[in-house]
Amino acid sequence: MQSVPFRKRVLAAALLAIGVAAVGCGKREGLSVQAAGGPPPAMAVTIKVARAAPVDESSEYVATLKSRNSTTINPQVEGQVTHIYVKSGDKVAAGAPLMQIDPLKQQATVGSQEATRAAKLAGLRYAEQQLQRSKNLYAAGVISKQTLDQDQSAYDAASAELKALEAQVSEQRVQLRYYLVSAPADGTVGDIPVHVGDRVSLLTALTTLDMPGNFEAYIDVPVERAANLALGKTVRIVDAKGMVVLNSRISFISPQINEATQSVLVKARISGSKVVLRTEQFARARIIWGTRNAVTVPVLAVSRINGQFFAFVAEGGDAKPLIARQRQLKVGEILGNDYVVLEGIKEGDRIIVSGTQFIADGLPVTPQS
Repeated sequence: MQSVPFRKRVLAAALLAIGVAAVGCGKREGLSVQAAGGPPPAMAVTIKVARAAPVDESSEYVATLKSRNSTTINPQVEGQVTHIYVKSGDKVAAGAPLMQIDPLKQQATVGSQEATRAAKLAGLRYAEQQLQRSKNLYAAGVISKQTLDQDQSAYDAASAELKALEAQVSEQRVQLRYYLVSAPADGTVGDIPVHVGDRVSLLTALTTLDMPGNFEAYIDVPVERAANLALGKTVRIVDAKGMVVLNSRISFISPQINEATQSVLVKARISGSKVVLRTEQFARARIIWGTRNAVTVPVLAVSRINGQFFAFVAEGGDAKPLIARQRQLKVGEILGNDYVVLEGIKEGDRIIVSGTQFIADGLPVTPQS
């Protein structure tokens, strides 16, 4: 009589033989299906119908921001800096002293002219007394009319000389005030490139005074687009990601062309910005030339191969199955999450926006519910 373990081994062997036979039949059936050339199953994808939408026609340039309320402080006289009353970053009020230029020579000039004025004033008083005596003597018949005229002329000359000298003294006094450099308005002191002991001229930049307020964007537009410029056109300042930071409009168009760059200077006023802006800062400025209708396609639906842009479009429909077809595109700028399509897709085309990494040109697709 056979043991129970032996029966189990026989049963396991029989089951293994049945499984091998079933696998062999399955392979033969699969080969027969492939040999019959059956179509692959349709890939479920998300399809979006292309629609035309208003799109801004624009050009982007590098702008330089300049403060409309900032100024460069230059001396109005030449001399040696003897004292600097402020440091960079100080906030000052209008009229606050900034620097002192050595005034000793000018003070000596003013003193000398005032002494000369005192002498001329004394001479005028003597000429006035002499003229009065001559008038009395002439009235008494003691002197001639010629003598009276001479004294009158001497008085007039002394009076004219005194007036001229007084004008010079007044001018030199005004000049003396320029040796104390003061703030022309409220603001923040910028960089101070000079030091005590430096000799400065009328062209020396002592410092800058930045006053909080409005900015202007200086934009150099190529002369080829000069014909499209107009006052009031929209200008948008964008950040590094292309997001609009603030909006403005063209407020000035230069009537002249920069010969060196062959460009036209355009200005746009900027005020009320929530972003921190600084003088001489570079910014991206986008000039809006107009608005047109254009087809847009999601960025995720576009692939880039060897510098060319491609997207899949589902062709077919009605009674025919949908087939994925790859099309080459020419795209423009990015608006939000979409490319502006210049060529390759027209309104009404069905764009495949998901599953593009799993499909190829000519494969069947089906809309994903």
